Amino acid sequence: MASTRHWFETIAEAQRRAKKRLPRSVYDAIIAGSERGVTLTDNVAAFAEIGFLPRIAGAPAQRNLATTVLGFEIAFPVIISPTGVQAVHPDAEVAVARAAAAAGTIMILSSFASKPLEEVVAANPRTFFQIYWLGTRERIRALLDRARAAGAKGIVVTLDWSFATRRDWESPFIPDRLTLRNMLKLAPEALARPGWLWQYLKRGKLPDLTVPNLALPGQRPPTFFEAYFEWMQTPPPTWEDIAWLRKQWDGPLVIKGVLHPEDARRAVDIGADAISVSNHGGNNLDSAPATIRVLPTIVEAVGERIEILLDGGIRRGSDVVKALALGARAVLIGRAYLWGLAANGEAGVRNVLELLRSGIDETLLGLGKASVHDLCPDDLILPPGFVIGPSAAVAHWRCREPSEHPLPV
Repeated sequence: MASTRHWFETIAEAQRRAKKRLPRSVYDAIIAGSERGVTLTDNVAAFAEIGFLPRIAGAPAQRNLATTVLGFEIAFPVIISPTGVQAVHPDAEVAVARAAAAAGTIMILSSFASKPLEEVVAANPRTFFQIYWLGTRERIRALLDRARAAGAKGIVVTLDWSFATRRDWESPFIPDRLTLRNMLKLAPEALARPGWLWQYLKRGKLPDLTVPNLALPGQRPPTFFEAYFEWMQTPPPTWEDIAWLRKQWDGPLVIKGVLHPEDARRAVDIGADAISVSNHGGNNLDSAPATIRVLPTIVEAVGERIEILLDGGIRRGSDVVKALALGARAVLIGRAYLWGLAANGEAGVRNVLELLRSGIDETLLGLGKASVHDLCPDDLILPPGFVIGPSAAVAHWRCREPSEHPLPV
């Protein structure tokens, strides 16, 4: 259906609306990327290089999109990826959590989020909490204790960050605090986007630049950059540190940021329950490969031993299907739902999730598949040299008989 005032028909349209609504600094912070933006661009472009082999006649009248991730049933294989300080809308992560709950899927809350974990869990009981290796082991244990008390269902530890902050198109001005001087500097941008500004003013508040989930007991929440600088001063973790973390948390543990098969094997060895193939949305080491290009080698290395998620470049339901066919259990989305949130709040996030859900369903129909569990590499056309990694093989061992529990034709 064509876009209307309250509905957008593609995620590209959500992005256009977000750009029109958000102050330039906020919009640029969502786009982000690092250095030349090679990885940022390729995350999306790589999906366009993959073709489909459609089938005709005999297609099922209904398709089964449901799956499980780490023992949790979800309505379709799309999960909310953690993103920090969602100043795009006053309801921020709580709105995203409500939309994810309504769609029947998991929310992963960033430790750099602007809303407390307890509020987000209340909005979506299937919430995981994402952390970095930040501070001492005692500090990290305190974060885990809070997550456990709040009812978080799992922990996601992100390891793919090298503090690369340079951008050829210049980084946006993001203040540490909204002082009078900073507000005067940002005023022209905010006044140029009155709809965004009015959302905050009518609630009697301005964007919150603190990160409440990194506050120690009895202390005020640090600002984003206070927490960021503490993180910068923390020595990078070793695999022994991650093994220690595994022992501190008795629920599902996901390691996010895996691009090399050897790291995938180490994650299995320390007892992780899942890995996320991710390059931090192109915000980290520029010229790292698009995640979809390395997915097959990760699947080949550990696909029968651990659940594999893919994060990066998802813009439509057919992208999700391509990732599943190459071995992912589910995908994570970040910028897509932030654009929906900017465009129309919670309803915009629901809009994005419904676009992905319906896109998956339509693609399954075109491929003649009854279930997301029936997908395999034989459904795709991969150009020569597409797969990157120590092995260029595509894991065709995943092609198997149709799902044991397809919906009736």
